[in-house]
Amino acid sequence: MRFAADDWRYCPRCAGPLVDALIGDLPRRRCPDVACGFIAWGNPVPVVCALIECVDREGQMLLARNAAWPAGQFALVTGFLERDEAPEVAVAREVKEETGLDAQAVHWIGNYGFAEANQVLMVYHVEASGEIALNDELAEVKLIAKDKLKGWPRGTGFAVLDWVARREPA
Repeated sequence: MRFAADDWRYCPRCAGPLVDALIGDLPRRRCPDVACGFIAWGNPVPVVCALIECVDREGQMLLARNAAWPAGQFALVTGFLERDEAPEVAVAREVKEETGLDAQAVHWIGNYGFAEANQVLMVYHVEASGEIALNDELAEVKLIAKDKLKGWPRGTGFAVLDWVARREPA
């Protein structure tokens, strides 16, 4: 049985070893010290994702390759929310930080579970402009014509599949 927060071994409150338990019929790690009561809930992390349309480059779509990924593997620009930050603001900030582009408009595509990474993906179509200047998180980007863009059956690719399907004539 897989337990939530499997990487948690010790209690962050009292430093005692955590034990596996079923809480509400779900596997969790908890502190056996009743006075402490810590539970590692293992809830998914919210992540904002940007399907970037470069409005000043004939509307081409930008996909990015993370510096840690193998050559040829591209996806959407992603990042974490900061405390008290609205997702729409976070996605525009991430686009600026990672690509140097300025968001002109932000449109919600959808929310997607990404269990492999214990994340909830909040995906936006971001119309952006400016000069592309990659930060050290990204190795490269590629621009794709809208009519050539295709999704993939994993992670952020589901949002691309949905966005492309909504654009196709009925």
